[in-house]
This record gives sequence, structure tokens and C-alpha cells, in this order.
Amino acid sequence: MKIAIAQINVHIGNFSGNLARIRSAVAEAKAQGADLVLLPELTTVGYPPRDFLEFSDFIAQADEMVEELKADAKGIAILVGSTTVNPVPEGKDLYNSAYFLADGEIKAIQHKTLLPTYDIFDEYRYFEPAHEWEVIEYMGQRIALTICEDLWNVGNENPLYKICPMDEMIDQKPDLILNLSASPFSFDHAEDRVHVLRANIEQYHIPIFYTNKVGAQTEVLFDGGSLVMSPDGTVYDELPYFEESIRTYDLEDVKKVTDPKREQERDKMTLIHDGLIMGLRDYFYKLGFKRTILGLSGGIDSAVVAVLAARALGPDNVRCVLMPSQFSSDHSVNDARQLAQNLGSQYEIIPIEDIYKEYEVALRPHFWGTEFNIAEENLQARIRGMLLMAFSNKFGPILLNTSNKSEMAVGYGTLYGDMCGGLSVIGDLYKTEVFELARFMNKDGEVIPENIITKPPSAELRPNQKDSDSLPDYDILDEVLFQYIEQRKGPKEIIAQGYDEALVRRILRLVNINEFKRYQTAPVLRVSNKAFGMGRRLPIVAKYLN
Repeated sequence: MKIAIAQINVHIGNFSGNLARIRSAVAEAKAQGADLVLLPELTTVGYPPRDFLEFSDFIAQADEMVEELKADAKGIAILVGSTTVNPVPEGKDLYNSAYFLADGEIKAIQHKTLLPTYDIFDEYRYFEPAHEWEVIEYMGQRIALTICEDLWNVGNENPLYKICPMDEMIDQKPDLILNLSASPFSFDHAEDRVHVLRANIEQYHIPIFYTNKVGAQTEVLFDGGSLVMSPDGTVYDELPYFEESIRTYDLEDVKKVTDPKREQERDKMTLIHDGLIMGLRDYFYKLGFKRTILGLSGGIDSAVVAVLAARALGPDNVRCVLMPSQFSSDHSVNDARQLAQNLGSQYEIIPIEDIYKEYEVALRPHFWGTEFNIAEENLQARIRGMLLMAFSNKFGPILLNTSNKSEMAVGYGTLYGDMCGGLSVIGDLYKTEVFELARFMNKDGEVIPENIITKPPSAELRPNQKDSDSLPDYDILDEVLFQYIEQRKGPKEIIAQGYDEALVRRILRLVNINEFKRYQTAPVLRVSNKAFGMGRRLPIVAKYLN
């Protein structure tokens, strides 16, 4: 039997577009001589569909898609993810299902058992778990059909679950495991997948064909990287990251490890760079947008975002606006201009000093007797935000947010100013990672001017300002933030690692009191295992650590 893996990029709720993409994948699999094609989890509706699952019309259109696909399941079997209405009144209204289509019919339906409800996942909100598990027979092979998380409790070692679907099917003597997945990207998650699949191999000693979706759905990125595993634990093949791909394998070759391929390289910055470009491109194209705009300050953050935007959308679709104030250094303006020229993107310079002075005049009677402080600093940021949004409204480009994760964490940003934007591109990269990514971008030649990378970070909102005036050095700040945000360590645990107690408590307090800002920011492209946004849900009004 020849099995095709199709990692494809579908679009939530775009039923006609998704159907066309599925049919194209099926046709390609047929052309490659496949007997069966394996498509990702919830392919018909896109993942994660969230509360669209509460619309009966949405579910009806998914059902219609499955019915239409039966006609394509002739001469080839199709395994496709979709929703199923639960006919039992008790329990959730839907199942997350895998449909096995062959000979123009629905031959079998297997529901998902393990429903992740953590981080970005919220499947138990919508779906009823499977209560029955049946091996499927096709072309003389017995197939154990699983969906994504169903393989993540091998040996019942995952404390989130009390059951392992494969344990329920192994007594039926399956010859292989097929898995339909929608496994989100983080820069270290591909290694986790290989580890989990290999653990299943060691437990059950049969090959695994694992297909993962590719593409971005707002902030959630899917990297593909689908896997074929031989019974001895060899990674027989791993499909490309961040691109659609269809490959066909002879089951006997996989079992005998005949001519195995190799795993992908997993360099952190390569993955992050390529993932962010895919995320940007999909956000724009799936929403029907083409052009973008951003404020280019001469600093590292806006420089990195500009390069990513140019590579994702094309330099002609990126418009950069330089908005120097009386506090901006000449080298910052020159650096920003040089970057725009290096990219080949349109840029313009709009000094804001006169606009700022008009505000000073208007506010002087009300601010009389007070010192220059954060109010005047934020006023400059909001003037810039207003100008950028004016361009966006007048000409239609979508504004990109350029804040990094370190700044978002401690509130070092201005609401309705530099925190404006339709999408936060680097909001899941700590400042130290932004510098690392900038170096990566320059590996084949200088794109970002060296001075942008080497000069001390500064918001340039007052004379001779540096970020270090207000924040700890980023090397230390980012380490503490990582322990608190990603590792979920409390202050005592972090202090016990050797960090200064006063510094730790100050940083953690800043994170908590600025939660209200993060509730109002743009969606953040997720590249770590704990990004701000839907995967990190903390209350605004709370006392912890304050």
C-alpha cells in the first residue's frame, strides 16, 4: 500500500477554498500513485475554528464538504479531518473527527479522544471525547486511526488524561498508525513531536504516518514537519517546515527502512525567521490585505519587523515612515533611511517636533508647574501612532506593531502609541532574541545597518535616553522574564536561582501591573511555548506579587 501525506494550508471557514485545496492534494496524491492520502486535523473547517463551532450553518457546510469529497474517494482513499454532530443529547454537541472515505463512501469515522485544554487549546469547550475505538481495514492492512493529541499519552504518562486511545486499539492488532494533526509551532516543538512519536513506536512497534497542517491562523502558526516513522524508531522522513508538501511512501519500504530520508535542520533562528514570515504572509493574504506600513525609528525592533515584512509581502508593499522628534539622533534617522533603501521600500520623513509643540501649547495651562515626565514621552509616541493610523486610513495599508516581548512584559510601551497595529510581529521575541534575529538576517550580507544592532537601545523620548535608564540590562531582564512567563516560576523560586531579590520582585510586579496593556494589544505571532495572548490568560485585577 502506498500512503500519501498531504500537509496543506487551509483557511478557517473558507469552505470553497478549502475544498479546492483538498481536491488538488488528492489529485496530486493520485498522480504519485498513492492508495490513500492523509490530510490534517479539521481540514474542512480550519484550525482552530473557536466559536464558529457554535454556528449550525458552519457545521452544515463542513458536512456538505465531506459529502462532496466522497466523489473524489474513488481509486484512492481519503482520510480527512472534520466535525461530526453528536447525536446523543448528553455531552458536547460535536466531535472532532477523522473521516475515512473510500469507494465513494464514508467507510468509517473515528472521533478524537484526548481533547487538549491548555495554553492555546480549548477543545473541551466544544467537543465530546471518543468513547469507542475500532481499527479500520483497508487493502489488507489494519489501521489505527488517531487525531493529534491522541498520541501524546503513550504509556498513560501524561497526567492530563486517564486514557490512551492506542492502548484501546492495540489488542485489535493494527499494522500501522495514521495520525491527523494540527500541532502548532514553537521553535522547540518539532523535537517534542519526534520524541512522542518515537515513544509510541517503542510501545507499539508499528510504523506511524503523521500529517501536520501548515500555515497561520491569526497568531497561531503551524509548521508542517509531518513525519513518517519506521517500526525501529527511525525517522523515515520529515516533510518541510512552513510550506505545503505532498509525498507518497510505500508502506513496505517504511517497515523495512528502505532508503530512509532525513530529519530537517532545526536551527532556532531559521525556524523563527521562516515562521514569522509565514505568519505575516498568511495574516495578510487570508484577510485580503496586500500592503503594510510601519514606523521606522532607527532602532532594532522596527528594523527587524521591516525586514520580515519586506520578505513576507515584497518590499514594494512595505511603506516606512520616519518620524523624528527633537530628541531623535541624526544617526537614528540616517540608519532608518539606509535600512529602507537597503530593502527597496518606500519611505518618507515626517518630523513631529512642531506637532508636539502644538500639544505643549494646548496643555501648558493644565500642566503648569509640573516637570517633564512620562506624559510628555507618551505624547510623542501617540503622535506617531496617530500619523501612522492616518496613513493606514487614507491609503489602506495595515499597520504593523513593532513591540518585543520584553517591552510588552514590563509595560515599556505606550497604549495608542507605539503599541498600535493590526498584528504584533515580534511580540513573542525577547529583546535579546530580537538582536539574535537581526544578526541572522545579516548572515548573507548587511541588510540591517550595523549601527542599529550595536548602539544602546533607546526610545529617544527625552535627551540622551537609554532603555537601561528605566529597565535592567536585557540579558538579566530576559532571563527573569523567561523563568516567570515560560517556566511559571514564582518569585521565591527565581530568587533561589541566584537573582537579586529586589530586582526579581520589581520585574515581576511590572509584568503583573501591565496586564491591562496586553489585553489591548494586537495579536502576537506565537513562536515560543508561552506567548502573550490566547495562550496566557491572567486577570487584570489581581493582587499576586503586587
